[in-house]
Amino acid sequence: MEGVFIVSPDLLVRFPALILRLALDKGLPLPSQRKEWVAQGALFSYGPNYAAVGRDARYVDMILKGTHPPDLPVEQMSRFELIINLKTAQALGFTIPPMLLFQADEVIRGPATTQEIMPRWALP
Repeated sequence: MEGVFIVSPDLLVRFPALILRLALDKGLPLPSQRKEWVAQGALFSYGPNYAAVGRDARYVDMILKGTHPPDLPVEQMSRFELIINLKTAQALGFTIPPMLLFQADEVIRGPATTQEIMPRWALP
């Protein structure tokens, strides 16, 4: 079984619709670390909840109260989310084990075709 794993952040930012379309058209599973990509057709993501990270204003609060940035502790994400696109899995012929679906933080049930991902005018 083959798949696609994009390492370049530049490609991910510049060509998300093209990468998703090509992976789906070629029947290749595409993992991601962003929930948004899974909602658009990537097979799954496992990574931090970036929205929750952005809402964490403790560091800003400490800096505004006079703490010097070098004195702040380095923190690592301790919570990662597993998001699975079940429709994409089915379109690729994968059966996701029920236990994995149960453990997922979210199961997205679509889209899995190029036409559902982006409007036709947005496709390169």
